[in-house]
Amino acid sequence: MKAELISIGDELLIGQTINTNASWLGSELALQGIQVKWCTTISDDKEDILFTVDQALNRSQLVIITGGLGPTKDDITKHTLTEYFNTELVIDPTVLGKIQDYFRLRGREMLEVNTMQAALPKACTIIPNNHGTASGMWFEKNGSVLISLPGVPYEMKGLMKDYLLEKIRTHFNTKALYHKTILTTGIGESFLAETMADWENRIRALDLGLAYLPSPGLVKLRISSYKGEADAPVIDGFFKEIEEKLPQHVFGYENDTLPEVIGRLLLKEGKTVGTVESCTGGGVANAIVSVPGSSIYFQGSLTTYSYELKTKLAGVNPATLEKFGAVSEETVREMAIGGREKLGVDYCISISGVAGPDGGTPDKPVGTVWMAIALAGGCITKKINLGDNRERNIQMTIFASLNMLRNVLLTKRS
Repeated sequence: MKAELISIGDELLIGQTINTNASWLGSELALQGIQVKWCTTISDDKEDILFTVDQALNRSQLVIITGGLGPTKDDITKHTLTEYFNTELVIDPTVLGKIQDYFRLRGREMLEVNTMQAALPKACTIIPNNHGTASGMWFEKNGSVLISLPGVPYEMKGLMKDYLLEKIRTHFNTKALYHKTILTTGIGESFLAETMADWENRIRALDLGLAYLPSPGLVKLRISSYKGEADAPVIDGFFKEIEEKLPQHVFGYENDTLPEVIGRLLLKEGKTVGTVESCTGGGVANAIVSVPGSSIYFQGSLTTYSYELKTKLAGVNPATLEKFGAVSEETVREMAIGGREKLGVDYCISISGVAGPDGGTPDKPVGTVWMAIALAGGCITKKINLGDNRERNIQMTIFASLNMLRNVLLTKRS
């Protein structure tokens, strides 16, 4: 079946707000076996909405609109749909009661514009909003369905998860797509595709879908089947192959994160970790503490951007900095060893690099990063060469250093 997404909002068209709703809806609908064929962004204009909705309902079985359902005068979606479906607005007492409760619990005054959010088209099925005051609406016309949702992402997602995904699946009798995703880091998309070319060919020969989903420092590989869970063992077998071939790069599945994986390994070993960071500015430490319970194994971090603090806090010899510079194997080695001692941890990650966009030299161009991990009995160092985008360089360095620690922990266990 064909589906269409319509995003309403001038803020989307001028780039003030990124349209994350469309990407999330496309992904979720695909899992229900529904293919999104068109995605349109339009202004908060009555004529534009009427024209776009009419086009969509004439070519798609499912149309989902997001945006334009708030209490202000420029939120006109509800009124426009009332006109399009030749119906009228009526106050729904249940919705009104929920809105009143919403404001009372927050100790806020309820205005007339808030009351009018309970006025909904008589021809629609109301979709309750447990996360805000704007209800969702379900319309049917000539065998097609139009759903109107608030544009606030967490409200839209709440309505979809709470009610609509199941309702859509039941109404259209769709067969849910089965998929599984493996997570890799430290290997580029093109290199990964070349390395696993035969693997990919065998997947596609079985009419399974394969998607490469890259982001800075991370490449996800998703295998999908429209046959449902019947293909689960086959998909598991393919992923077992990639695990065995690239163990240094595969770190998890689905919603795993590197900090979570590392945290589980540290907990199993009863070990602690700390960081001494320069170009990442505490980014590695921030990633580690994003995991609940990380205080059990994370002791602390030293952010040593200057030569002075590298010496004063991490114990780097001034002569080392003078001779080799901050971005060098010798310096990160001393940062890690000194940090391990100062922080009293089993493992200490250290990082120093040229994040950019300035500061590079012929022998140390922008994107040059040295990292080290100090542990009992030694210190492991690694150099990586990235690009010239500062934000990407920092993010990829964080991934690289965490994956380096993961491989060290796995090596120590084997």
